[in-house]
Amino acid sequence: MRTFEYVRPLDVPDALAAHAGDTATAYLAGGTTQLDLMKDGVLEPARLVDITRLPMRGIFTEGTALRVGALTTMEELAADPTVERRLPLVREALLLGASVQLRNMATIGGNLLQRTRCRYFRDPGVAACNKRAPGSGCAAVTGPARMHAILGVSERCIALHASDVAVALVALDAVVHVEGPEGDRSVPLTEFYVEAGTRPEVEHTLGHGELITAVEIPRLPETTRSGYLKVRDRVSYEFALTSAAVALDIENGMIRDARIGLGGVGSKPWRAAAAEEVLRDAPPGPAVFREAAEAAVTGAWTVPGTEFKVELAKRTLVRQLTTVSEVAP
Repeated sequence: MRTFEYVRPLDVPDALAAHAGDTATAYLAGGTTQLDLMKDGVLEPARLVDITRLPMRGIFTEGTALRVGALTTMEELAADPTVERRLPLVREALLLGASVQLRNMATIGGNLLQRTRCRYFRDPGVAACNKRAPGSGCAAVTGPARMHAILGVSERCIALHASDVAVALVALDAVVHVEGPEGDRSVPLTEFYVEAGTRPEVEHTLGHGELITAVEIPRLPETTRSGYLKVRDRVSYEFALTSAAVALDIENGMIRDARIGLGGVGSKPWRAAAAEEVLRDAPPGPAVFREAAEAAVTGAWTVPGTEFKVELAKRTLVRQLTTVSEVAP
């Protein structure tokens, strides 16, 4: 790890000022990804701006939504009574996303911005990585790629976004609130991420020096059923092979609204809008669930190591739709 300057501002304006003047500056919150990448030599910031003392923590009710400070930890959000009662898919995604030790360190803002878990990106000894060095190629396309993405990818990059809770938040139309040198703005999470297959080196729409200050999470109606299913190689802490965040509002035997996010398959947390369209105004059941699953993975781009994910993603979604709807398989 290279040497770096460390600063700890006490308010947001000072944090923005400390970051804005140097492109080699990075923010530091829980550090559960940032510090690993620095130790590996993947990231080498000249200055770290520690934001952990900023007033950006807490969970508040605002109308029909929850406003969650970006420095709220994963464990704090999972323990919130409203999340437990009205947003079970968020709670389950948080609890399945990391060990309790990491959940007590990792922040919500940091989780949304975590870097890809691609083994080639995280190894500076691998030269071919368009995410680290644009134009150098993608080693994952020809190498072992079991943990890589099949949606939003191309021969330029098949890196996977590994966040679990971001999958649930994308399905819910969550919004991130951002402050930066040019002022404040709000961005729907569905528009926040950039597909790896388009510009591998750009992962999100944050500008230099901008900082996520809060996340706004709409609460589901009381009648909506929801949950998060994560399929992985082992039950203990592990990243998803595939996952599905599902919320269904069923009335009089018909699906009035459906919200679906897929994980383990996308270069960004994947909103399965085509699957939602199949489900809306349809009776819940095996046939329509299979049709929705087919629509969810349309356009998948695979390499030999990721071909299995197409079928696994469909089965994961059908299983979770069946569970949430309480329809017998």
